[in-house]
Amino acid sequence: MDEGLKILHREVFPAGTEIFREGSEGSRAYVIETGKVAIWREVDGKRHTLGVVAEGSIFGEMALIDNQPRMASASALTDTTCVVIGEEVFRKKLEAADPFLVGLLRVFMRNIRSLTDKSSGQ
Repeated sequence: MDEGLKILHREVFPAGTEIFREGSEGSRAYVIETGKVAIWREVDGKRHTLGVVAEGSIFGEMALIDNQPRMASASALTDTTCVVIGEEVFRKKLEAADPFLVGLLRVFMRNIRSLTDKSSGQ
């Protein structure tokens, strides 16, 4: 068994729980086993949902890929169980990946952040 996979753990977030906040440092990514999570930003004091992710989806990975603060907040819409991927495991997987693909991921992250900032008026 892959050593990195041995240290993954699960976390349960009751409905309404904030999983992380925009602007915070990202040290974990999440894969949803069950439930739904809203990804959102606060603009002019109002919450704007960017999307909803559900079973099988990953979220929180952007901060790990480009070493930038969280670009959005995440909250459990329903009781949600996630596999938590820590920064060390994520970094080891990135280091082992094809450098071209890693560079491409970083370009995608930069583009997504830029588009999201423009659409929210920042």
